[in-house]
Amino acid sequence: MLVLSRQKNEAIMIGDDIEIIVVDIRGDRVRLGISAPQEIPVHRKEVYDAIRRENIEASRSSLTDLSQLDRLVSDADGEDKDRGGEDDREKDGRNEGSVD
Repeated sequence: MLVLSRQKNEAIMIGDDIEIIVVDIRGDRVRLGISAPQEIPVHRKEVYDAIRRENIEASRSSLTDLSQLDRLVSDADGEDKDRGGEDDREKDGRNEGSVD
C-alpha cells in the first residue's frame, strides 16, 4: 500500500483520469474530493462492500428460484389471455372487413 501525506488543497493522481484532492481537514476527519470519469464507479468502502454482498447473494439464486419465476411469468401470461382475448373492434360489433 502506498501511503502519502497531503495537506489541504493538495491532490494525488491515479493514472491520467482520477484526481483525489484533500478538500478539508477538521480534527480527525478528512474530506476528499474525487474527480473520475463517469464510467468509473466511486463508492465509500462500506457502500462498496454492501453492493458486493448483494451481488453475491443475487448470483446464488438456484434453479428452483428461476423455475418458480418462470411459472409466475407463465401464469401471468395465461391471465392476460383469459381476460377476453377479443379486441375492441369485435366488442363493438365492428371487424376489419366491415365498412361503416
